[in-house]
Amino acid sequence: MLVKSCNMKAVILAAGYGTRLQRDVENDTTGKFKHLLGIAKPLLPVGHCALITHWIKAMTASECVDTIFVITNALYFEPFQEWAREFPNVKILSDGTKTNEARLGAVACLQLTIKHFSVEDHVIVVGGDTLFKEDFSLLKFTERFSEAQAKHRGASLVLCYQCKEEETSKYGILEVDEDMRVSCMKEKPQPSETQSRKACPCFYLFSKESLPLLDVFLDEKKNAPIQERDAPGTFLSWLILRPVYVQEILGRFDVGNLPSYIECDKYFKDRVQDNNVYLQ
Repeated sequence: MLVKSCNMKAVILAAGYGTRLQRDVENDTTGKFKHLLGIAKPLLPVGHCALITHWIKAMTASECVDTIFVITNALYFEPFQEWAREFPNVKILSDGTKTNEARLGAVACLQLTIKHFSVEDHVIVVGGDTLFKEDFSLLKFTERFSEAQAKHRGASLVLCYQCKEEETSKYGILEVDEDMRVSCMKEKPQPSETQSRKACPCFYLFSKESLPLLDVFLDEKKNAPIQERDAPGTFLSWLILRPVYVQEILGRFDVGNLPSYIECDKYFKDRVQDNNVYLQ
């Protein structure tokens, strides 16, 4: 049975410029991927629909999320507007930037969205280039969130999956206690710097009580390099002084370059036949 009337919102972070992927497509000598040039990563065809559409369908069907906000940049604003016409519960916002060098950073984009739409509910935050394998369930995730909220009002929830030892330096790594509460998050540590191999993808459920802390975080980081404001995990690592719990999954797809896109697209074409149940 699906969880209904959860009064949640969702924010899909889609303001990146996909520079690595676009460079790979330009340099590809086969010519098989020319049709991907100039397309924002969340709008790339993955399986039988755009990458981002998998999330819209799942969130809509789950009835946990009543409105989905997609924040993009000025370069891709019109293509997102065109894509969103078939989804009445989706609203598109531009961060106003036109180049990768001028980007605001993911945390600032999240704050901009929260403020622009006056969001006061719990918020699911998703990286626009992220998808999961079929073990992930929005239903189970929101149930786990309810359990965390019952323990600590204001608790947030994140995901993790087991990465390889040599991959710890690529990801944010979570250290957790016996209750699966985050005790520490290390950003791209060497394997010798942590015993944990729990990588944290860009998928969070931030409690409504945590949202005002975005202002505090960004004020503290206002003079910091863009890297400290660009990855939403930096806000998460700062937030763990408040309760943050974890749910484990088998793995994720992070479409960052052409090989990772090809792998993700193949998986969805071969394995995900029923988009009506995927992610729910």
